[in-house]
Amino acid sequence: MDERLPIDEVIPQLRAALSAQGRAVLVAPPGAGKTTRVPLALLDMIPGRIVMLEPRRLAARAAAERMASTLGEAVGRRVGYRIRGESVPGSRIEVVTEGILTRMIQSDPELSGIGCVIFDEFHERSLNADLGLALVWESRAALRPDLALLVMSATLDAAPVAALLDGAPVVRSDGRAFPVETRWLPRPLPAGARLVPEAARLIAQAEAETRALGGSILAFLPGEGEIRRVAAMLDVPAEVVPLYGAMELSAQRAALAPAPGRRIVLATAIAETSLTIPGVTVVVDAGRARRARFDPGSGMTRLVTERVSRAEAEQRRGRAGRVAPGICYRMWAAAEEGALPAFAPPEIATADLAALALELAAWGSDAGLAFLTSPPAAALAEARALLTGLGALRNGRITDHGRALVALPVHPRLGHMLLRAGRRAADLAALLAERDPLRGAPADLALRLAALRDPRAYTDRHPWPLDRGVLERIRAEAARLRRLVPDRPPMPAGAMAALAYPDRIGLRRKGDAPRYVLSGGKGAVLAEGDPLGSERLIVATDLDGDPRESRVRGGVALAESDLRALYGDRIETVESVSWSRREGRILARRQEVFGALVLSDRALDDPDAQAVALAAWQGLADLGLPWTRAAARLRARIALVEGLADVSDAALLADPGWLLPWLGRMRSAADLRALDLTEALKALIGWDGQRLLDHAAPAAFTTPLGRRIPIDYDAETPTIEARLQELFGVTTHPMAGSRPLRIQLLSPGGKPVAVTTDLPGFWRGGYGDVRKDMRGRYPRHPWPEDPTVADPTLRAKPRGT
Repeated sequence: MDERLPIDEVIPQLRAALSAQGRAVLVAPPGAGKTTRVPLALLDMIPGRIVMLEPRRLAARAAAERMASTLGEAVGRRVGYRIRGESVPGSRIEVVTEGILTRMIQSDPELSGIGCVIFDEFHERSLNADLGLALVWESRAALRPDLALLVMSATLDAAPVAALLDGAPVVRSDGRAFPVETRWLPRPLPAGARLVPEAARLIAQAEAETRALGGSILAFLPGEGEIRRVAAMLDVPAEVVPLYGAMELSAQRAALAPAPGRRIVLATAIAETSLTIPGVTVVVDAGRARRARFDPGSGMTRLVTERVSRAEAEQRRGRAGRVAPGICYRMWAAAEEGALPAFAPPEIATADLAALALELAAWGSDAGLAFLTSPPAAALAEARALLTGLGALRNGRITDHGRALVALPVHPRLGHMLLRAGRRAADLAALLAERDPLRGAPADLALRLAALRDPRAYTDRHPWPLDRGVLERIRAEAARLRRLVPDRPPMPAGAMAALAYPDRIGLRRKGDAPRYVLSGGKGAVLAEGDPLGSERLIVATDLDGDPRESRVRGGVALAESDLRALYGDRIETVESVSWSRREGRILARRQEVFGALVLSDRALDDPDAQAVALAAWQGLADLGLPWTRAAARLRARIALVEGLADVSDAALLADPGWLLPWLGRMRSAADLRALDLTEALKALIGWDGQRLLDHAAPAAFTTPLGRRIPIDYDAETPTIEARLQELFGVTTHPMAGSRPLRIQLLSPGGKPVAVTTDLPGFWRGGYGDVRKDMRGRYPRHPWPEDPTVADPTLRAKPRGT
């Protein structure tokens, strides 16, 4: 074996814990040697194979190669590894990426032949690690009590994990680290400062200040794009080397190999743990990490760049002190440190849970599974809804199609596409699972597929740079996927994409801008000038996840005939009758609808009268009830009779039932404004109510001449207007039910001459004064001294009498 490492001090304690209880949690800082020492130290005490999970392919391969080298062997004898697309079997130790373990336990819940499962770097809290631990723990409890289980981490709150594993013993290694000096910015970066130039400036400063100390520099940046741009900006006397997960294997190995001179390694979070980069004595931490954030409401995942957690920052800092005293430059001020979160959020709390939901359905039940962090209910429900739409679940249970999806090493969306479209979909599936091989190109996937088929022809015809390394990875993955699925008849790319993304089929909105409504109900927009924006129908395969209107980063045109062929059973013919506030009329349409998309829209010539009435009711809610004089008078009468009906606007607009029979022929705002509510109000109170109303609040007063005068109930006291002579002979004051009428007495010319609520009293008193005044003005009209005995009249005396 190599020189002793810090982890060697606690190996006896770890072996004892596993021997006594069969489970343990090991906490050891970076550089302690746990990844490559612990599996070897357990070989003689673990019957069967040891399976160790690594969160990253690069780390899995490197760990296997290191352990095999320690044993003096080549990889493939006692130590092997299995990662996506690559497998080198080992007889005793197998290092696998996390999805591999899930496949192993789903196909063989007893994990036959395996004596120990090790979860390395568990603090990264990947979704597959959480699921794998839950499945292994349940399998151990139900089927394999002899199975040893070890969770290893560098920066982990060990207590919750130990509690999850029923009080597993915790073993700690102090590690061996040289002192690391931390240098912060003198003040926070100003608002709006750009990450790439600031990071390049700090790296150049670190290189200049530490040149005399020797050693290499490891700089942490959030992603490949930032790495490329920083590398282009650096002008330093050192070799600049990138390191990220999507690199070619040979380039990754070159970055991890010892270098004769000073080197600056620009790395993503892949270099935080597991990997040892030789000779590093200086770390530059840009303080950012890129994470996937899934929004259950939109069903979309977007990558966000966030501040690192304190645990991540400490992991990165520790990389400077592995081989000698080191220096860590942090691209933030010391005063900002307290605002950093303690730990990064676990992936299960932020990710798309479609694959997890499918695995849980395949397992049979998640009721008893022990998750360190429970899956969010909203995201899990969204995932199950997607799987139901793909035919993988029915009534919450996995279908045969779902079980076939579980066996495929791709997202359920892509697996569904592969099973339905066959081998010809492998290129598209591999393309969608990888990063974009074209830089700066329009969104159309047809360009990528053309480059995949014939790179030379593509480069001859198009100006956008082609990443041949990415292209080769896509080709290799496509070849692997073709071996896993049956052959099917050919299908256009748009149709294949629609199989994977039925909720992201987009229909172009009206207008010049390339804006789309998606079948799932969200909005999406293409960049101005993107040729794909001229298409009526597209499938948006890559969206930035903006909750208001997502930008389409990748998509493909879809023929309507293909949409109808695929989803004809989901296209519904809907007759809609609705009120248009903008147009002020009822719109009756017959539409073909797919999700939120209206594929065709035609006028409906003979709409259902009930639907028209309901739409007209919405128009009345918008315009307000039209109160004609007659209807208003009737409403006032009804309001006076206690318990008859609530005829306030608020009450009448709360329930359409009373008015719908009168609305079936309405079409426009003009029709509604001309509507007379009188008959509807009468129907509202019914026949008995009308009889009660006529008695308690009659509509009119009948004069001695038999003329009916409408009673105005809008005033505080019911009121009529009548010619004075028409009431001659009336000796009892007229009443409206139990209320005395307020009578406005008019002259022969129709002008008010008096108001009274006591007609007999008026005859005795005020009439005399009125008589004196009116006799001179209207000499041809009768003005008797005693009106109580005179005959009522509306006539004047003949001339000359």
